[in-house]
Amino acid sequence: MFKHRRKFLAAGAALGLALAAAGVQAAGYPDRPIQLVVPYPPGGAGDVLSRILAKRLGQELGQTVIVENRAGAGTILGAQYVARAQADGYTLLISSGTTFTVNPAVYDKLPYDPAKDFQPVGMVGRAALILVANPSQPFSDVQGLVAAANKTGDKFSYGSFGIGTVSHFAGEMFQQAAGTRMTHIPYKGSSPAMTDLIGGQIPILFDTVVAALPQIKSGKVKPLAVTTPTRSSFLPDVPTMAEAGYPDVSMDTWIGIFAPRATPADVVTRLNRALTAALNDPDTRTQMQATGFEATPLDGTAVANVIAEETPRYAQIAKRAGIKAQ
Repeated sequence: MFKHRRKFLAAGAALGLALAAAGVQAAGYPDRPIQLVVPYPPGGAGDVLSRILAKRLGQELGQTVIVENRAGAGTILGAQYVARAQADGYTLLISSGTTFTVNPAVYDKLPYDPAKDFQPVGMVGRAALILVANPSQPFSDVQGLVAAANKTGDKFSYGSFGIGTVSHFAGEMFQQAAGTRMTHIPYKGSSPAMTDLIGGQIPILFDTVVAALPQIKSGKVKPLAVTTPTRSSFLPDVPTMAEAGYPDVSMDTWIGIFAPRATPADVVTRLNRALTAALNDPDTRTQMQATGFEATPLDGTAVANVIAEETPRYAQIAKRAGIKAQ
């Protein structure tokens, strides 16, 4: 009995020391540079946004925040790396909903668990998607598009910037709401899709507002509607899908920061405070807008709620449309 009691006391003491160590670690956090893993290649909008934020976060935390690009497999490589990292707040992931809601819908198996491997720190920002058309098309609104698409059936096509991307999901969400049978034409990125739209190879395209904005302003494409509940501040004269008669078509792209799941709660709180302060900085907000994202400071609980709401919706769209990663 005494032997078991000694073991119990020893185990309790070890647990106490571990908890105390975690408390000391959290209290002194951060005392060294932080690695911010970006699952995108250098130079893209996601990478630029990450570097803007890393600089400001470093100022708020009093430590250097180092951006490390680990691109590949639709954010999977970067997510896997962070999921397996030590849960001490020194390795973080900045990524979009693709990692947490799209990938689970299009991949049969992932090397990470979106729900169990990560702790949301906070939302960074959101960006609207937009439906744009080639100027030569005879319609100038969504109702005209639907009429044209229904007239020609699957001979009418729509473009996206890739199979299983948010633009693909937006297109299929629209198809269900409008009852059209358009053929999906996927591209390897926004740029080639936009090139073909301008050239008339495809009649319409679902893209991000930031990618489409220069072409809209130059008159090379015409906007039909944004897929967000409210109008975009970048294009206040362009109606929403709801205003066009399709309230069920509501989708955007968002980016948040995540830590490995077992990261101490007070470390996560410290990170969220720094993130909120960074996003409330006017210069940071202005720089973010240049990348197409509106600063949206939300805490980890709110981000988890967004993921919980979007996950079954994306799974349903993927199942109905037969969307699978390739």
